[in-house]
This record gives sequence, structure tokens and C-alpha cells, in this order.
Amino acid sequence: MDKIIVEVGSTCTKIDKFDGSKLEKLKWVTIHFKKNYNENKALKESDVKELIDNIKELTKISTDIYVCGTSIFRTLTDSQREEFLTRFKNETGYDFNIISQEKENELTVAGATRFVKEKVCVFIGGGGSTELSIYDNGIKESVNSKIGVIDVMEKFPDLAENYATTDLEDVKNFIKERLNLPKEKADILILSGGGHEKFARQSGIKYEKNTLYNDEKAPIMMDIETRRSETKRYYKSISLDEIREKNGDPDWWFGTRAMSAFALVVAEAIDAKYIVPTDIVMSYGLLNEGK
Repeated sequence: MDKIIVEVGSTCTKIDKFDGSKLEKLKWVTIHFKKNYNENKALKESDVKELIDNIKELTKISTDIYVCGTSIFRTLTDSQREEFLTRFKNETGYDFNIISQEKENELTVAGATRFVKEKVCVFIGGGGSTELSIYDNGIKESVNSKIGVIDVMEKFPDLAENYATTDLEDVKNFIKERLNLPKEKADILILSGGGHEKFARQSGIKYEKNTLYNDEKAPIMMDIETRRSETKRYYKSISLDEIREKNGDPDWWFGTRAMSAFALVVAEAIDAKYIVPTDIVMSYGLLNEGK
């Protein structure tokens, strides 16, 4: 029977299927847990119901399902956490496992660096948290921050409009003041945590074949100058409305300009020469641990 792994983030829920030999993305589901939590100081009923309904739908494919949550679920009060976990178990029959920042980092890095033989930085970005690791035949340095794209979007809501009116440098400066950054440097920045390859392919920014290392889950890259100029273009010259209409799932694109700024801040801080955008999440690490 296929194994299904569901990683529930502050904004994006990633669903992967493992058939015993190959891991593939089933779908993305956009649920604004953190955004709505910030407004209501509690998980929104419709968000919880949408998640539960998605899990029930997955049981038509397989009953071997592992569900875990990150970021926003780590910040729930004790009573909110107990209420949510109990309800989720009662209505789905599955446990909801809340993963620490440290464990999320470890599991994602394991997948992102499977075929890497040189020093890299692995970026794990989400709606409410950011994890960064310097990897060189093992994790040499890790720094975590309780800031994500939703925090940026609350400050600069125009980033979700057709064209951004806020300057990219202003967004980067806002992030720099709040983001913990590694002290070590690396030539290669691997973007992981979900949706970075999807963004690169569907947003219209320029990329090329990954010639740095061979990984079918990391097939594309761009040099830092290309990424810098293309991010500026994504802010001012690329229509977000046209992307939403063309690619569907309009809510998914909500925080993509904010995430683009995060990627540049980290790349410039570590003196990266190349950026490798991937859709790699915790699934590889979880499978290795027998989840």
C-alpha cells in the first residue's frame, strides 16, 4: 500500500505519496492557518475543517497516512493544542504530529542534500518560521527564526497585488532586521520547504539546468545575479493576476513575493553564487526514520 505523508504548514499543506521506491508530489493545498490565527487568536474553524476533509479524502487512496505540522502549530496555547489534536484524532483516526523547528530542519536537510558533495546552505522557509543550515558532509551550523512570509505580508500587503508598490530593498531590510543568519558562507543556496521549483517554473522568472549536482528533485538553478534581477522584475513587471489566472490555486501565490525577498536576503548574507530552487520538504527524512 502507498504511504502518504502530509506536511501542514502555516500556509501551504504539502502532500506526498511514496510507492515503496519513488516519492511523488500528490498536491498542494493552501490553507491560511497563520494569517487567520493572527486575526482571530485561534485556529479558524473553516481552516481546521478543510484540513480534516482533505485527510478523509486521502483515505480513498491509502489508509497509511502520516500527518505532521510545523510553525503555527508550535505556537498554539496548551489548551488550543489539546483541543485541536483531540479533534483531529477523533475525526480522522490519525495522530497529528507537531514537529519542532530543530527536527523540521534536520529532516528537510536530509532530503535536500542527498546528492550534494560540497558545502551548501539549505533554506527552509514557511509562513511563520525560517530555518537555515550550513551543510558540509553534515550540518555544521543551524539558525532558526520565528519569522516567515505571513509576517512580511502583514507589513507589506501590496505584495499580493498585481504589481508590488513597495520596493524590494525595503522588504529585504525588514527581513534582515528580524532574521537570524548563519555566520558561515556557502557558494550554493538550496531553497527547500516547498514550492520553490514550482514558483520558478510558473512565475516566468529565468532559470537554467542544474549543473552543480545531479538530483532529479533539484533539476534547475540560477546564478545570483539572475535571481536578483528576476526578483526585481517579479515585483515590478510580472503580473501576479496573469499568473494566478494561468496556473490556478490563486491563494498559493499570496506570499511568493515575500518569499522571493527571503531567498535573496539569505543568498546575499552567505555570499551565494548559485541558487537551487526545489520542492523538497520533510518527506525524505521522515521516510528514512520509518514514519
